Amino acid sequence: MGDPMRIRAAESNGVVDVKILMKHDMESGQRKDSAGKLIPAWFISTVTVKAQGKEVFAAEFGSAVSKDPFLSFKYKGSKGDKLTVSWIDTKGDKRTDEATVS
Repeated sequence: MGDPMRIRAAESNGVVDVKILMKHDMESGQRKDSAGKLIPAWFISTVTVKAQGKEVFAAEFGSAVSKDPFLSFKYKGSKGDKLTVSWIDTKGDKRTDEATVS
């Protein structure tokens, strides 16, 4: 399980602006270690965001996404919405964090 995500969500005129920073090394499978062997691919493969239990964002990542990915998106919502952000990586590790819309 990775480090906690940094989640910021603010509402303005019925639209919630969400920003998420996920801590993950995101290995592409193309780099080599000091011995010259390929480092196996290891990256976040799926991300879902729910607001008040309803899915508002879903993504599938590939090996080309950079280390510590940053997401930004908007949805129609309101202050006080409870956001649940979850990811799963290619090793089966999972992380879920929550935030409240301000």
